[in-house]
Amino acid sequence: MTPVPLPSPPLRNLALSRQHVDRAGVNRVPASHLQELWASPDTRVLQVHAGRAPVVSTPEGLELVLRAPAQVPTPGPDDLQLYLGVDEGVHHVAVVSADAEPEATDGAGGGEEWRGLREVGEELSARDAGLFTEALSMGNWHAVTRFSPRTGQPLTAASSGWVKVEPDGKEHFPRTDAAVIMAIISPEDELLLGHQPVWPENRYSVLAGFVEPGECFEDTVRREAFEEAGIVIGSGLEDVVYLGSQPWPFPASLMVGFAARATTREIKVDGDEIALARWFTRDELAEELAAGRVLPPPGVSIARRLIEAWYGGPIPVSDDKPWA
Repeated sequence: MTPVPLPSPPLRNLALSRQHVDRAGVNRVPASHLQELWASPDTRVLQVHAGRAPVVSTPEGLELVLRAPAQVPTPGPDDLQLYLGVDEGVHHVAVVSADAEPEATDGAGGGEEWRGLREVGEELSARDAGLFTEALSMGNWHAVTRFSPRTGQPLTAASSGWVKVEPDGKEHFPRTDAAVIMAIISPEDELLLGHQPVWPENRYSVLAGFVEPGECFEDTVRREAFEEAGIVIGSGLEDVVYLGSQPWPFPASLMVGFAARATTREIKVDGDEIALARWFTRDELAEELAAGRVLPPPGVSIARRLIEAWYGGPIPVSDDKPWA
């Protein structure tokens, strides 16, 4: 039997992988650089409060509201001030706060709303999606990296928000959790989708899991497929194919996407991470989506792109709301 062909890389138009702002890491180091940018009316500031940023609808589409420093409330002592990078000669910084969004400030445009990245990431421009993803990722890292794992002493921010420093000078750098996410395809060219117990009813997506220490991506794909659904993935190099990656700052993941060829069909869910799982043909998936009996992952996710890579194009969707 000829093996079913897997989707070919790369995945295109991943919503949160379209970043084109120059992060200009060399500008992070001078202690005075961030202060100089705050003093410049040409700097643009992104505010992020409780995971939400201000956006506004324009004739060109949805845009982040980026303000001059003088239009932004003075950051509080617990707020993260972060250098994001430079785009077309304009330097961008962020203020990230755990507090709820502030009241309307001077210069706020009509129709401004505070929205989360899951909601708007797909609609934003490449620049804006990249800025929001970068700021949210770093804000989440700072929120959980407050004390030294060696001594328990408080850490302070340095290098324009990109480093945390202990009193004795020991530095800590941002961390990202690598996770695989995979379109598992049966010998009959069916796609495996699963439902997690914490998801709303009828929500289905492809399987995923975190990379363990000392493990490569391909082995993680095989291990997670078996642990979560009892499915065996082929052992050949051609049985696990890399398709693309996307940052997922909820709170700090990098999702690495694959297509994987299953050699078995019997499903045995673990009952913990995956409560239900089933194989779908393309016709079955289209029918279930149209009837609302299957609700897919949102368009901002790499999971949607993996499903569509197998499906052969955009899937018919009746509900495209972001997941909580």
